[in-house]
Amino acid sequence: MIEVRKIVVTVEEVRHDGGPVLSLPILKGAVACLVKNPFAGRYEAEITPMMEALKPLGVECARKLLDALGGDPGRIEAYGKGSLVGASGELEHGALWHVPGGYAMRELLGQALAIVPSMTKVGPMGASLDVPIHHKDAAYVRSHFDGVTVAVADGPRADEILFALAMTTGGRPHARVGGLTKDAIGKWDGQR
Repeated sequence: MIEVRKIVVTVEEVRHDGGPVLSLPILKGAVACLVKNPFAGRYEAEITPMMEALKPLGVECARKLLDALGGDPGRIEAYGKGSLVGASGELEHGALWHVPGGYAMRELLGQALAIVPSMTKVGPMGASLDVPIHHKDAAYVRSHFDGVTVAVADGPRADEILFALAMTTGGRPHARVGGLTKDAIGKWDGQR
């Protein structure tokens, strides 16, 4: 059921964002996987078997992204996921990525208590997808509210879905607007 056309991995090395140069650059990475949409052009009532079939791809993509970011799960501080459905599909087709993408990252990273933020939309080939990210253990760590933009020039085609995962090794480079900090996570409930 899962036909992959292309996997694209990108990594940004953020050294500063207009302020002082960081002593250790923050890595922001994303993996985009272009998959044939078996439901393109028609309404299908029962689509959940594809969610199960996507699980190995979720693990493969999460592993590729972690490796591109250095391979150490302990360095990853934030994550997110998203999907961009080609024009012949529907939003619900992108929602099939919730379990395979999110749980793959959480399993790979070990302790990852916070829900994985997500974005799904329908768009044309070459459209961009802004994948929301936040801290992996506490959703309210304000310094890690951010995003990673994902785009592949030749996808998704009308009959494809672009599934994306994002991870970072830190929050915004010069976070200074208050709120819960990563050092103050105390409840270990995924929230605070």
